[in-house]
This record gives sequence, structure tokens and C-alpha cells, in this order.
Amino acid sequence: MPPRFVVTGGAPLSGTIRPAGNKNAALPILAATMLAEGPVTLDNIPRIRDVETMMALLADLGADIEWTDANTVRVDTGNCQPKPLDAQLCANIRASILLAGPLLARFGKVVLPPPGGDVIGRRRIDTHFLALERLGAQVRVGDRYELEASELTGADIFLDEPSVTGTENAIMAAVAASGRTVIRNAAAEPHVQDLARMLVAMGAHIEGIGSNAYIIEGGRALTGCSYSIGPDHIEVGSFIGLAAVTNSDITIDPVRAEDLRSTLMGFQRLGIVPRLDGSRLIVDAKQERRIKTDLGGHVPKLEDGPWPAFPADLMSIAIVAATQCEGLLLVFEKMFESRLFFVDKLIGMGARIVLCDPHRALIAGPSPLRGGTVESPDIRAGMAMLLASLGAEGQSTIHNIGQIERGYERIDERLRALGAIIERIDD
Repeated sequence: MPPRFVVTGGAPLSGTIRPAGNKNAALPILAATMLAEGPVTLDNIPRIRDVETMMALLADLGADIEWTDANTVRVDTGNCQPKPLDAQLCANIRASILLAGPLLARFGKVVLPPPGGDVIGRRRIDTHFLALERLGAQVRVGDRYELEASELTGADIFLDEPSVTGTENAIMAAVAASGRTVIRNAAAEPHVQDLARMLVAMGAHIEGIGSNAYIIEGGRALTGCSYSIGPDHIEVGSFIGLAAVTNSDITIDPVRAEDLRSTLMGFQRLGIVPRLDGSRLIVDAKQERRIKTDLGGHVPKLEDGPWPAFPADLMSIAIVAATQCEGLLLVFEKMFESRLFFVDKLIGMGARIVLCDPHRALIAGPSPLRGGTVESPDIRAGMAMLLASLGAEGQSTIHNIGQIERGYERIDERLRALGAIIERIDD
């Protein structure tokens, strides 16, 4: 039988937990090592399955990869050779698409099987190819994607949507293109900013980091560097949800306060108000957990969107937290049409939720949760089910935990350190 978690919930937790490095920064940063002339040392890398898969893709191309510490890795891509990317590895993670820009810049051609990843709705990749075409690439689409460019030249690019990975591919190709590139309607999430800062550490010239317009003077030689990845703001939000669901005293350290504005505002709407103390975020037990109505007593709405809006990856966490808060909340998932389908599992545990359509759900709380047998449909919904199990009375069994472990490093060990009763069963 595949690995599973057995969780006994209903007990408050306490202690300090350290968020891992940002997974969604680590993946493009690993891809960007293909652009470096020399080894790159990366610190605060989360040791999770998606990162291991990206490293396997680089190793298959000829990269020399060495873990030098628990969360520090040295990557030297000097011996990499052009070849089609491994189809099975690409099927395991969506982030395989992030190699398109760096490989095109380095070798002039890429053969890329369709990427995999979470099944949370249609996840178009048109933005990637439209941006790379503007820089001079020719794209052929069939059962695999073939890109060629004898030369990349800077261009003024307006992305048709602020795609995170599309922006990252465009930035990585643009730093290698000759001349100036302007990328407009760009994504500005913390992980995109981390990638841009790492490229600057390699010698790239990038202006506008953190905005929706990047100005890049390309064609500079990029060297190896050392770079430390920032804390994962999605993990921080997940642990805020953990404290809320289990009514616990939890300190999250370290955090980057500028990455948390929309997250904290969203949880405050649920009556959950953490305290910032330098690099520490403190979530006290016995939060009010009362959903704030809109003016006139109207039902409030929590909706996600591109940065700096409330992160889409925290919607599943917020839904579980809302089941333990008093009042009505309408959640509006704008980004993915299948992300809310996990709520039937919460309903089976006792949550009072009406799924209005693929994008909207109405939550009435608080509702006592009871243990059950559930599965992890994707990384974030899997983590949400784990939080629900920790807040529920009785025992729960969570299957398909490989999805959770794709995004959360040693999560069972870290939760046990807070007092959680969780066992990983691996037959």
C-alpha cells in the first residue's frame, strides 16, 4: 500500500516552526543555473519531491549536482549537452516548462514533452511560447514542443496574462538575449522576485523587480554565484491556518513581512490576527475566529488573484480555516476551475459548505470536524486535508500523501515537533 498519514486530531499545538525555502522560487532558480558560466550554490533549498525531480532533469542533461548541507546544493551545468527532456520526469512536475527559456538561450533549441503537475484545472502554457516567440524563437507544437532560435533579441513584450512561470521563462530568456527587453503585465509574486534577484547576483541587469514591468538589458555574461532562497510565504500561510484550525499558539520564524500583506489581510477577514515581531510571526491561541461581515451586514467574500492579491495557493487552507470561524463566507477561486472540488472531502468530515459552482463556495461555521479517510488531490488541497485532520475529533487516514510531500518538506516531522499526533505509514 502506498504511504499514508494516520492523524489523531483535536489537540492544541504549540511551539515554533521554520518555513522551508520557497518551492516556487527554487524550481525556476534551479532552471536558471543553465545560464551560469560556473557553479551556483543555493541555500535554503527545500528537499521535496518537485525539487528532486527538477534536479533529476538537470542531471539527465549532464549537470553535476551535490548536496553540501541539509538544504544547500551546488549545481554546475558546465557539462550539460542539448537533448530532449526526459518525458517521464516532465510528466511529474509542471515546472519542467521552466527549462524552455534557459535551454533555448544556451543551446538554441529545446525539445520539451508536455509538463505535468497538479490537476486543478486548465493551466495554459501559451504565454510562455508567445513571449519566447517575441524574443525570436520558432515554436512547433505537436505531441511535444519544439523551440528553435539561432539568436535571441530583446523585445517589448506584453504578456497576455500575468503568468508566473510564463514571466519567469521570459525573464530567463531575456537576460541572455541581445539588447533591451521590456516585459509588461508580468507576474510579481515573491518567487518571481527571488528568481530576478538571483539572476542579478549572476550578473544580469534587471529593473522593476516586484512590479508588473521588468526592464532587462540582456546579453551580459552570467557567472556562478551563491544565493539564499527566501521563506515560502505559502508555507507561512499554511501554518497560520494550522494555528487557526487547531486553536494553537504557534510562532513562525523567519518570515518576510513584505510577502505577507495580502495573506494577513485575508486571514484577518476570518477573525485570525497574527502578530509580527521582527522576523517572527506569532499566532496566538483563542483567536476571535469570527468572520467580518461587509458593511451593512452583507456576506463577505474572499477571492484570490495575481500578486499582490490573496494567493491562489492559500485558498484551500483558508477554506478549512473558515470552517472553524463563526459566520458566513463566500470564497471565489478565480484562477483554477477544479481547485474547489476537494470540498466534498471536508463536507464528509462535517464541514458545512455549499459548492455553488466550480469557482465559488459558501462556508458556514463553525462546524465540528470528525476524523475520516481522505485523499490528497493536489499539494495545497492535501495540506488542507491534513490541517482538517489535525483539527478534527478522532483519527483520520490521509492517502496519496506524495502530493503533500511534493510541496512540504518533512511535514510530519515538523508537525510532531509542535505536538501533533501524526504517523507516516510506509508499507
